[in-house]
Amino acid sequence: MTVLSSALQNLHANRATFRDATRVGNFAVLRSLLGPAFRGFVRQAAKGVDETSIRSAYDVNFTWSYERDRPDMAKLHEQAKKSQWDSDDLPWATSVDPANGEIPLVPDSELPFTDLPSWHKATEAERVEMRRSYTSWLLSQFLHGEQGALFAACQVTTAVKWFDGKLYGSTQVVDEGRHVEVFHKYLTQKLGKKYEINDNLYVIIDALMTDSRWDLKFLGMQIMIEGLALGAFGYLRKTTSEPLLKQMLRMVITDEARHVHFGVLSLHTCYNQDLSEREKAFRQDWAYEMALLLRNRFLLQEFYEEFFAHAMTLDQWKAHMLASKPMREFRQLLFRRMIPNFKKIGLLPDRLRPHYQAIGLLDWEDGLDATRLQAADLLEEAPASP
Repeated sequence: MTVLSSALQNLHANRATFRDATRVGNFAVLRSLLGPAFRGFVRQAAKGVDETSIRSAYDVNFTWSYERDRPDMAKLHEQAKKSQWDSDDLPWATSVDPANGEIPLVPDSELPFTDLPSWHKATEAERVEMRRSYTSWLLSQFLHGEQGALFAACQVTTAVKWFDGKLYGSTQVVDEGRHVEVFHKYLTQKLGKKYEINDNLYVIIDALMTDSRWDLKFLGMQIMIEGLALGAFGYLRKTTSEPLLKQMLRMVITDEARHVHFGVLSLHTCYNQDLSEREKAFRQDWAYEMALLLRNRFLLQEFYEEFFAHAMTLDQWKAHMLASKPMREFRQLLFRRMIPNFKKIGLLPDRLRPHYQAIGLLDWEDGLDATRLQAADLLEEAPASP
């Protein structure tokens, strides 16, 4: 396949995303995302390669007074110091067998494709491979997101103006490095399979790395990517029976709850008091575009290409993923923490409500507020209530 034909195919496959992205019509936002979208959707800059370089430019803020004037962040820093954990202390000797139906990685009732004809026609060996690969796909996207979070945390720590924020940020850098380590170790040592980064996730990370505005890095990573990760980790921990994965996710969740709280603390005053109406409108529209990409991130396109492309079109697959009961419940846990925080920091104006409704994300605007969320809520064994 030529580069041009591949690019045209990618554009066609993502035409629905481009259509939804133009709903708001904020050309300044679309222009800021044009480069990341071209590199992610058209060039697919992270596919088929071992590394990708992204040019980054932003202001590094030195605080020579070292003034400790944010007690809320200082408290978070103290909590983070006391909550550090060693990845080597996890029970890595645990045997993980994707074929063991007594200890499923993810029960069949939570798989979003068991009602498709291809699943019913598959042999038991093929179903075992699908189960293994589905879990591998999820954890691979977690891994790629955590690498993005690691680099974003480094940038945020240098860019934030408050010294208490810099001190807390230093603990988040350590947290994210540990998360990259444990997800990579589980994928390589226990599942033996890793997927490339999803195009939607790549576009988000590219946009965060290349934008010079510190608050957009906070918004995109702390509120959005970390907020969704918090829900995704909690969902998988509650559904899996595999003890090593369950314990690993428990430890990661305790870190992620702090990260989201840090983002809300940092942006609440900024977005409600410090921005002009034009600047605030840009952030509101930018957040909508990111939410759209995050929703599409979990349509499992790479998994589809491996197991279902021979039996149905990509459009049929995406429609099925959006309608699937397990995926609807999965998205509920993802967005019921992020959308309320949008509302809290002033990013859910009336003019955007129809657009969020159109992509199915407005239903969770009155869900849990991550500023009050305790990690324990995600660590309960019983399914979370809507």
